[in-house]
Amino acid sequence: MPLSNPFLYELASAFGIATEFWDWKGRRTEIEDDTVVAILAGMDVDASDPDKAAAALQAWRDRPWTRVLPPCTVLEQGRGKRVLVHVPDGAWVRVAVRLEEGGYLDIAQVDHVVEPRSIDGHLIGEAAFDLPGDLPLGYHRLQATTESGATEATLVVSPHFLGFPASMGEKRAWGYAVQLYSVRSADSWGIGDLLDLADLCTWSSTQHFASYVLVNPLHAAEPMTPLEPSPYLPTSRRYVNPLYVRPEHIPEWGQLSAKDRARIASLKASLVDKLAGEPLISRDLIWDAKLEALRIIYRHGLRPARRMAFNDFLRREGRSITQFATWCALANTYGMNWREWPIELRRPSSPEVAVFAESKADQIIFFAWIQWVADNQLRSAQSAARDAGMRVGIMSDLAVGVSAQSAEAWTYGNLFAEGVSVGAPPDHFNQTGQDWGQLPWRPDRLDDLSYAPFRTMVSGLLRHSGGMRVDHIMAMFRLWWVPRNMPPTRGSYVRYNHEAMVGILALEAHRAGALVVGEDLGVVEPWVRDYLRDRGILGTSIAWFETDHQGQPLPPQEWREYCLASVTTHDLPPTAGYLAKEHVKLQHRLGLLTESLETELAVAEREQAAFINALRWRGFLTEEEPTTEDIVLALHRYLVATPARVLCAALPDAVGDWRTQNQPGTTNEYPNWRVPLSHPDGSPMTMEELYVDERALRLAWVMNGFTAPAPTASRPETSLIVAE
Repeated sequence: MPLSNPFLYELASAFGIATEFWDWKGRRTEIEDDTVVAILAGMDVDASDPDKAAAALQAWRDRPWTRVLPPCTVLEQGRGKRVLVHVPDGAWVRVAVRLEEGGYLDIAQVDHVVEPRSIDGHLIGEAAFDLPGDLPLGYHRLQATTESGATEATLVVSPHFLGFPASMGEKRAWGYAVQLYSVRSADSWGIGDLLDLADLCTWSSTQHFASYVLVNPLHAAEPMTPLEPSPYLPTSRRYVNPLYVRPEHIPEWGQLSAKDRARIASLKASLVDKLAGEPLISRDLIWDAKLEALRIIYRHGLRPARRMAFNDFLRREGRSITQFATWCALANTYGMNWREWPIELRRPSSPEVAVFAESKADQIIFFAWIQWVADNQLRSAQSAARDAGMRVGIMSDLAVGVSAQSAEAWTYGNLFAEGVSVGAPPDHFNQTGQDWGQLPWRPDRLDDLSYAPFRTMVSGLLRHSGGMRVDHIMAMFRLWWVPRNMPPTRGSYVRYNHEAMVGILALEAHRAGALVVGEDLGVVEPWVRDYLRDRGILGTSIAWFETDHQGQPLPPQEWREYCLASVTTHDLPPTAGYLAKEHVKLQHRLGLLTESLETELAVAEREQAAFINALRWRGFLTEEEPTTEDIVLALHRYLVATPARVLCAALPDAVGDWRTQNQPGTTNEYPNWRVPLSHPDGSPMTMEELYVDERALRLAWVMNGFTAPAPTASRPETSLIVAE
């Protein structure tokens, strides 16, 4: 049903709200009034009746004329851009660029004849200036000077093409995709941690010749139990989840008294007893024990040089770390949902928050100290990766958003839209659509803030990693907003300034020397993939989804070069489970199918048969009666035959694990994000067992393109090579 009045159409267009879209079956779907009105309300726009919609539309049209300069201008190096400047009609104006590294560059005015506009009783004129394409990369300031004074705004110059970091050279890279929490060592606290990550990088590089380890988002979770299991629903994407800290790896642990070390040992031993026989990851038990251990270490204090380093961390992080640590302290006092706190504490800038912070100074410093510790351990993990010879090292994962009660939502306030959440429309894998429960950023507020929150988040994530995977990178182009109390099928797409967001992403990655991969799966506008490729950002190709127009497996030579290619992803079962059609059976049990189980199983059988036939035809699968491992290896040989510059193997595929980590569209109906890495028989696998797993070694040999049989895995032992 089309929208009821033209003002709604124009408002929807002005604020980037789609009024129609093409669904996963190629059907044109129109968006209804109540969806558009609810989404506009989330951006503080009242369009509840035609008169209010008309007034809101006029305010939007006038808005650029109320500003001398646009708040943020982003351009690609080598490509100029025109900037419109608004000053009192007839007034003179001079425009210059104040360069990041110092100095000024005057910008020439160009002919631009536009009628002045009356704004609040004053005539405002519009002038045009052309920014040159040869400006240096960086964050500059655009300055407009009139007889009334100077006005400044942000100017970002980003690389047109990012491409591969110098550390990769011209060679193809491959690595493992890992859910870190699931990979546990004998010495960890029941969950994979940052020391395990360092060891995993060392093992995969020195033994399997991998170039990177792609980890799940390590973003900060709640400071108190219960913890949200999903790494994709964090409280802050700027900071690290301290659940991944290894207490014994903190330098001060070695300086503790015998009594304190015994207390920590007792906490760990008690935790091990509680976790005995537990089939899933028990984050709450683990965090309660770790938190107490961290408090013991914190109370020991820091030697002078370490205190200097901590203070420098606080200085560099500035208000961001202070506000996050304050939120942690407030959450421990008043509960996790800041929307239910006393009203005077719901804004970080309120005087009452300052009084609270003063009274809880030590607790706030403690939470900031935890982040410093986590930052140090993450840096050590990346150093271990590079020391072991990895060309990329750790590849971090950036989640799409945060929860409504998160620290980010409290800190940034109306940067987030209210009354809506982020999700996805129905697609082949989830036919009822998805509501992820995340708050979306408002495109208009991002622009007002010159994308500073986004820039800070990206630069922080790249500080200790050699690459970044951007989950659902289409969010930089458009996001599916779902109004509260409506099903995901009743949402709509909202557009973002992709040139600004991709430009800032490319600039930060260029400065960090990092690789960027965008997850461009699901419903994607075709031009988006072309745009990302033109900007030198890799896409994501999953074997099961790479088909031609007849639904047959895409020949390997026709795959993209600029992509991270893998057989599976964390939203699908490991390949062993996929071949057993566990995803279809699970969706049926959870009521997520719109077709019958028999129909969907038949579809899955045809898809798999087509791929197995392709494997046989190309000589990748030669066994008469192949085992599951034979097919897994053949599928990865298929990857190796593609031109993709970056290949990825899921660690569960390497060891024969079959259980799903996450079933989209569910929360507690399935134990999402709580399944430990396991042997083919379902028993948990430790990292020590992983080190000597011959199945993993065989897969690594395939990923490296080796033709000789894989050697037998052996336990790591020190060997001495003597030169003759």
